[in-house]
Amino acid sequence: MIQLLFVVLFGEAAVALLLMIKVGPLSKLSMDALSQLKTGKGPAMVKTLACTLALIMLSSITSILNIQKRTTKIGTMTPMDQILLKTHLLEASLMGFLLFLALTIDRLHHHLQKSGGLRTNVDSFKKQARSFQEEYMRLKEQKVDRSSEVKLLKDEISELKQKLQKLTQKSEEKEKEAQDAEATVKALRKQAEDFLLEYDRLLEDNQIIQLQLEAYK
Repeated sequence: MIQLLFVVLFGEAAVALLLMIKVGPLSKLSMDALSQLKTGKGPAMVKTLACTLALIMLSSITSILNIQKRTTKIGTMTPMDQILLKTHLLEASLMGFLLFLALTIDRLHHHLQKSGGLRTNVDSFKKQARSFQEEYMRLKEQKVDRSSEVKLLKDEISELKQKLQKLTQKSEEKEKEAQDAEATVKALRKQAEDFLLEYDRLLEDNQIIQLQLEAYK
């Protein structure tokens, strides 16, 4: 199970990196895959899986507490308890980090989607505003006596400018949120590197414990 958890964890880390650094079609493929996952039965399946992992993690934590309680009573820890303690600790750590990284990916995907939608709206309003400005300049150059239409165009331009300003402000806020999310992913990547070092150490401990178990057999 530990190997499976590491595979899932590395997969989530890869998705987070693709969302953060935007590697051409791979990043788009990741965004599309996450969007597809959030449709239909995807959300229910993800929630079920997350609840299952949370329950397993809670069970591992309970086992750790029971081992520590038993050790406190007898005053020493048997080799088997040492193996179980390290195994449960590793599983609980992996599942906790996996759930946290999944939540981070979900929030990053959400912010990137909103940011993309806002950019599209801003570009659309910019094109409309430019079109109205060009039309206004054409009427002005031709010196056509269409003051009512010019006034209407001015009002529309003013309204579009206000909408553009609001959308630009929202876009800046979403971009800031996306930057914060990217900073979080970078921090998680650093934590993942530290976690891999800790995993290597735990693997060495596990090999030693396995040798000890074989010796007891």
